Amino acid sequence: MNQDLSIFTLVLHASPVVQIVMAGLMLVSLASWTVIFGKFVGLKRVRQGNDGFEREFWSGRSLTELQQSSSSKPATAPLERIFASGMREFMKLRERRLDAAAQLGGAQRAMRASFQREMDVIESNLSFLASVGSVSPYVGLFGTVWGIMHAFVGLSNLQQVTLATVAPGIAEALVATAIGLFAAIPAVVAYNRLSRDIDRIAIQLETFIEEFSNILQRSAGQPAGAD
Repeated sequence: MNQDLSIFTLVLHASPVVQIVMAGLMLVSLASWTVIFGKFVGLKRVRQGNDGFEREFWSGRSLTELQQSSSSKPATAPLERIFASGMREFMKLRERRLDAAAQLGGAQRAMRASFQREMDVIESNLSFLASVGSVSPYVGLFGTVWGIMHAFVGLSNLQQVTLATVAPGIAEALVATAIGLFAAIPAVVAYNRLSRDIDRIAIQLETFIEEFSNILQRSAGQPAGAD
């Protein structure tokens, strides 16, 4: 007698524990895809914003003009916010007539603090993808082991066991592993790609901090308005 071994039928006939495992993995997979698309879109926006501000920064405008432009509208790029925090602290210390080393040190500390805040936002939800990639296969394997145990317990009550009686139970259990891999593989691939993109953004931000610090070092100790 032919048996319907489609995925949908196997899921419906799986044991309750295996069905819960499958449902949980599907929800996790949906959440990971939401995070993946959100991070790719967000990082693209970050790169475009950073590139746009960097072009404006090296366009020849004075630091005072750039500061006024940044303060007149909400900053849209991490690079712009780092610049604004460093410049704001630098001007504050300059007004207090502190020495050049204090001005530069204060600006660098402000930019480093801003850099860390920006990286915390950029890296948000990345650990979730790492967890999905590492845990989902084991959760799926748990569902498979439980399903196989349930299948063999059911077979123990039969007088005659054939491949036709064994196959459905084993197939139902293996679906859990398949769903676990379906959730894990995209999460791992996306995590590696996103980590590489975030590292590039971090390098861009750190390079800007060093370059801006050099400019501030030359400006430190000069009278206000001499930028």
